[in-house]
Amino acid sequence: MRTAAALMLLLALPLSAQEPVDRVMVEKIRREGMDNSRAYAIFNHLVDVIGPRLTATPEFKTAADWSRDQLAGWGLRDARLESFDFGRGWRLEKFTLEMIEPRYMPLVGYPEAWSAATSGEIEAAPIAIGDTSLDELEAMKNRLTGAILLSQPLQTSFVREDRPQPTAPGYAARPAQAQGGRGGRAGGGGESPAQRRSRILREAGPGVVLRTSRGEHGTMFVLGRDARENALPSVVVSSEHYNMILRMMAAGVPVKLRVNATSRYLDDDRNGYNVLAELPGVDPVLENEVVMIGAHLDSYHSAPGATDNADGSTIVLEAMRILTAVGAKPRRTIRVALWGGEEQGLLGSRAWVRRHLEGDANAAARDHFSVYFNVDPGTGPIYGWFLQGQENARGAMDAWLEPLRDLGARHNVLESIGSTDHLSFTAAGLPGFNPIQDYVDYDVRTHHTNVDSFERVREADLKQGAVVIASFAYHAAMRDGKMPRRSP
Repeated sequence: MRTAAALMLLLALPLSAQEPVDRVMVEKIRREGMDNSRAYAIFNHLVDVIGPRLTATPEFKTAADWSRDQLAGWGLRDARLESFDFGRGWRLEKFTLEMIEPRYMPLVGYPEAWSAATSGEIEAAPIAIGDTSLDELEAMKNRLTGAILLSQPLQTSFVREDRPQPTAPGYAARPAQAQGGRGGRAGGGGESPAQRRSRILREAGPGVVLRTSRGEHGTMFVLGRDARENALPSVVVSSEHYNMILRMMAAGVPVKLRVNATSRYLDDDRNGYNVLAELPGVDPVLENEVVMIGAHLDSYHSAPGATDNADGSTIVLEAMRILTAVGAKPRRTIRVALWGGEEQGLLGSRAWVRRHLEGDANAAARDHFSVYFNVDPGTGPIYGWFLQGQENARGAMDAWLEPLRDLGARHNVLESIGSTDHLSFTAAGLPGFNPIQDYVDYDVRTHHTNVDSFERVREADLKQGAVVIASFAYHAAMRDGKMPRRSP
């Protein structure tokens, strides 16, 4: 009777109360992470010493080698780089953007990644084509050869709101969006308007294409991918300067610009790289099972990628250092990964999952895989986790979050988040989660911009994040069963 009553009482408890929490280990992790932190030194090295880490550049490779060496120095097993096919890299070597008539004024701008170089210095009156129809553009194609083009109309819509905070009081969950495929072209074939416009410009061969950003106050969202033989010299200009030039032209003021963008493609090493290392499991039965933590190491080029994603990389590196420093002996193996090529489409994590976890040949590895914890969008402290619709993971995740509440942890939400590396794992049917962090000024100011710099990140938040990730990795590695997977 007592046994039955105890069982009924246990079943009546919330799932979080049934999940064991090693509070002694949590305290060790907290003490090491708060009192002996190396997080700020790691962050400083990635952001200021190495700087921007565009995939397939020497700077990214330097960051990958350095991270591998740190992991090896902390005593982690098999610290290594794993390559994947990426393509050519790109480097900006010189850039000038100036208004030289009717008065001199340096302009704020930045070439897009993988932009073609200009043919030397160009001085010319710009041609505005943002409001021209495709037929008009076709008719004036000969005038565009070698010209400085203002490719968009006056910018009147700006990014002025960050994404909502899911752990804030009064937050209402957004309705799930339909996950349909991309829409096809109207008419069932032929060129879309965007494709026709691109073809006209490509055939015209302009000297440089200037486009505006939707950022304000000199903030520019600067991206770019390799268009290979279709690449044109392309420069993002601050919205204030871009609009000023258009208004001057509309008022009949003669404007002349000077542009020079010297860049080159890097073909010596066409690989991307992922950094990996392990803290071996010690349980004879569970040591081949894997808990994984990770973040993407690459960034765009116009800033050192402090919030996207040097802070995430710092947090997972520091989490592994903490676990070795406290002498953690996990039952399962804890693996860390720093991904390359995330900004171009999760390329590094997708390549790794494809190679190691997908397909019949990897069935055993997939069966031994427990969970992946990713750190990417946002900055600031970790408030909780997006559960990716996995209600069956809530009990464990709530239990592990509870002893960290005094560090700023709040609660987990059932919602999903996209566009980052945990999706490579969930696409393979494996549990993958990303934390909820702070988004103040993230979407408006820092994400993929020229001001994603050191000053945007606080040391206290790096410490807190590393403690949270170390604690979650440890507890996932110690529980009796693997993390539950999404129900079919």
